[in-house]
Order: sequence, then structure tokens, then C-alpha cells
Amino acid sequence: MRCGAVFEAAAAASRRGPSAVGPSGPGTDHAAGRSGTAFSSRDKGGDEGGKQSGEKHGAGAGGEGGWACPRCGFDPPRLDGFPAFAPELAGGAGGFDAARFAELARLESDNFWFRSRNRLIIWALERYFPGAKSFLEVGCGTGYVISGVTAALPGLAATGSEAGLSGLAFAARRAPRAAFLQMDARRIPYEGEFDVAGAFDVIEHIDDDVAVLLALARAVRRGGGLLLTVPQHPTLWSAFDACAGHVRRYTAGELAGKVRQAGLEIVRMSSFVTLLLPFMYLSRLARRKADPAHDPLAEFALPRAVNRAFERVLDCERWLIRAGASLPAGGSLLLVARRRDA
Repeated sequence: MRCGAVFEAAAAASRRGPSAVGPSGPGTDHAAGRSGTAFSSRDKGGDEGGKQSGEKHGAGAGGEGGWACPRCGFDPPRLDGFPAFAPELAGGAGGFDAARFAELARLESDNFWFRSRNRLIIWALERYFPGAKSFLEVGCGTGYVISGVTAALPGLAATGSEAGLSGLAFAARRAPRAAFLQMDARRIPYEGEFDVAGAFDVIEHIDDDVAVLLALARAVRRGGGLLLTVPQHPTLWSAFDACAGHVRRYTAGELAGKVRQAGLEIVRMSSFVTLLLPFMYLSRLARRKADPAHDPLAEFALPRAVNRAFERVLDCERWLIRAGASLPAGGSLLLVARRRDA
């Protein structure tokens, strides 16, 4: 069966029901590379990956460039100009109201948590993967992280992905130098392609998070690695998590175990939003029960003075982390890992 035909069969099966969408469904061989047919830098020759053959990791909103399997020539369909590997998921928004993406994009740019997390991610990328030339962000949302990464590291070839098209359109406008594609994070269509892959507050939305971690591990090259951020402490679970579409909040031990299960070696783990943890507990305690009327974006709309003060607090935390401290508790968790076969 041609790789393209396998993928087409998978897409058709996925439309028939959710049982065919998961990583064990048909079409996994091509989309996830389990039979060696995923898009791979080894097929194109040299370490420069797609640059040598003129192929791109993805495509922008205008559909420039292209994606093609170097072994079978399979070219995925395009939706709104993006290569689409899971078209059955393209209309969703991960439990988030797609009509509010514009509001989310505005809040991200001003909110202390998003700004501080971006600085931490960029620091970790430069600190632990200083020679990285290519980067994949899975679940790029409205593109806030990938736009920050490409601005700070203009020489890095960045690719972003999302299951829903609504977020991709925002991301492509925010990060015009990056390439983008639509896909299921459990079935990443790359093998050994990127120096670093990242998923930032993504895997807590997905039931089979181990499948995502396995796919991310396959997507990075020997010597490459993974950056993750996740919400921490199940005791913080509240209406905010339910409205945000979270499946879980992690303990450090749970996340570490799943990352090792995916064949990755942990290099660094640290909590962040540590000094503000008492405020988080009080805020979440008041919203312990799910409330259909709860607005998940309301938490990000803070008075300017409070927002600025919280940002300064997280700047202090980042200084501690950069100095070598691994903070034991916090609202969020940062993990850095490498492939074990590096």
C-alpha cells in the first residue's frame, strides 16, 4: 500500500469515529514513522534537512513551499494553505472557543505569566541546546511562543503545529518566518528531523500524553531533545482547568516517569510560579467546582500594577533557576530532556 494511500485510509477511518484517530489506528506507519516512512533528514542528505533539497518543514498560510514524503512522494492535502495531516481534527480548538483567539492573543502579549514563561523557554533553549538549528513546537496555539523564539533566535528554522486551523491562522501572522502544519500531536509526521521539539502547556489537554511524548522523541535527531511546560499539582485543580480543557495537572514524578517511558533522559526539571503559589491556591480554592459560566480568560486580565508586580516576582524565580536552583513546588513545571541514544 502506498504511504499516501495509507494516510488517506487513516483520514477516512478517523472521520468515521474517534476510535480510529488515536496513535494505534490505521495510517500510523506513515504519519508517525513506525515503518520508517516519516519525513526524515536522513532521506534528504546531510544535517541541513530540508534546506539541501529545497523542501520546507511545513507551509505558511499562503501555502508556499511544500511537504512531501521523500520516500513515496506523498503530499498531504492543504486546508487554508496548511499541510493537513489530521483534517478530521481541523475544525476543533482543543476545547477552547475559537472565536476568542483574538482576545487570547491580546492577553498573552500583556500577561505576566505568558511573558515570563516565554523568557524561561528561550533561556532553556539557548542554555541546553546552544547549537540547535531547527525547532518544532507542537500545539503552538496562537503562536505566542514560536513568535518569541523566532524573534530571539532568528537563525533557528522553526515549525509550528496545531490540530485546529483557527489557531494556526493567528500563529502564521505572528511568526511569518516560521513554517506551520495541521496535525494530531500523537501522530507527528517526522522522524529524526529536528534538533529540539517543544510542547508548552499542551500535553495536559490530551488523554494519551505518552503517545505525544513518544512521537516527539521520534521527531528529534540524535543529540536532540525536548522542552516541556505543564501545569503542576493536582491539588490546584479548579474550574479554570475544566474550562481550559485540561485532562490533568501533573506531579513532578508523574511527568518524569512518562518522559522516561518515551525513551528520553531528563536533563533538568524545575517548578516555576513558585513564589506566587499561595495566591494560586487561594484563587483556585474559590473555584474548586466546575462552573459552566466561568471565563477561562478572566484569570489573565489583571490590574496593570498587579500584573507588573507578578512579572517581577517571576523574573526573580528565573534568576534562581538560571543560577542552578530547581524549585521544588510551583503552579507550573519546566522539563528539559534528551534522546537517550545521543
